Amino acid sequence: MKEIVKELPQYDFLYLGDNARAPYGSRSFETVYEYTLQCVKHLFDKGCHLVILACNTASAKALRNIQQIDLPQIASHKRVLGVIRPTTEIVGQYSITRHVGVLGTAGTVSSGSYLVEIKKFFPDLKVYQEACPMWVPLIENNETDNEGAEYFFRRHVHHLMAQSPEIDTIILGCTHYPLIADKIKKYLPQNVQLLSQGKIVASGLKNYLERHPEIEVNCSKNGTVNFYTTDVPQTFDKAATMFFGKEVKSQQLSL
Repeated sequence: MKEIVKELPQYDFLYLGDNARAPYGSRSFETVYEYTLQCVKHLFDKGCHLVILACNTASAKALRNIQQIDLPQIASHKRVLGVIRPTTEIVGQYSITRHVGVLGTAGTVSSGSYLVEIKKFFPDLKVYQEACPMWVPLIENNETDNEGAEYFFRRHVHHLMAQSPEIDTIILGCTHYPLIADKIKKYLPQNVQLLSQGKIVASGLKNYLERHPEIEVNCSKNGTVNFYTTDVPQTFDKAATMFFGKEVKSQQLSL
């Protein structure tokens, strides 16, 4: 959200955080699909013509069904996009060794979405994955600066690199992970680069709007940003301000 607003400040944005039911990473495909569809419908009801699933798990487990099954029935003139494809479209431009790693939630990794999407664009790449189920809870609870947290950062980075010492590019396959990028880098060789999705997705969205004027023309442009949460606003606002880089004041809603 931070990078998208920076890239496209003229548009109006609604951010919906389903914090009451998060994290999605360990939930079943069916549950993630149900929750994500509810959020999408709510944003449609509020006037959004384009919705970004700014969550790798939702993009992996719900996006395809929503695009292929639900949209034609409920809003054929609207669009829903994810955060996995923009990253997989360009990852091959960064890797010299052609060995790429993915750090993600258990749900994202088990879905195999990164393997499938990267193969479409760069069939020569060898892709290795590592699920990091403890990372999001540690970040959400502001428990990243202690010895226990360091154990989990070190463990999963080492597990990934043990699959192939030739990995030179790693996708941070969760929108939380850029907040711990420095901690991840501590356990990596200096030649390994991390790809955060924020700027990549923002750039991809700008390109998408340029290529799809029929969608762009329906997006209002007053430069407003409004936040909604399904949980307690005070709790959400504290964490969201850390992510967004400026003060956030949200409104609570029920789905």
